[in-house]
Amino acid sequence: MFLHLGADVVVLKKDIIAILDNRTRQAQVTKEFIEIARDEGFIKDIHEKEKQKSFIITTREIFMSPISCTTLKKRAANSLEY
Repeated sequence: MFLHLGADVVVLKKDIIAILDNRTRQAQVTKEFIEIARDEGFIKDIHEKEKQKSFIITTREIFMSPISCTTLKKRAANSLEY
């Protein structure tokens, strides 16, 4: 099954490692992780930085999404969604 992350981005649910709230980026270790991932080209911004509500870590990339963790969790749980 697939999960719609926002805009025109859809990923396989089996490739998702974690869906995290944007507020977790305040932790130092998370900041460092995101910085390194951005420097190495793994970050894919789906929307403007001001509108980011969550980030989704997959086996290949990290997506910055304008959709909240709660909404993404509901979509992932619904087998009829995407």
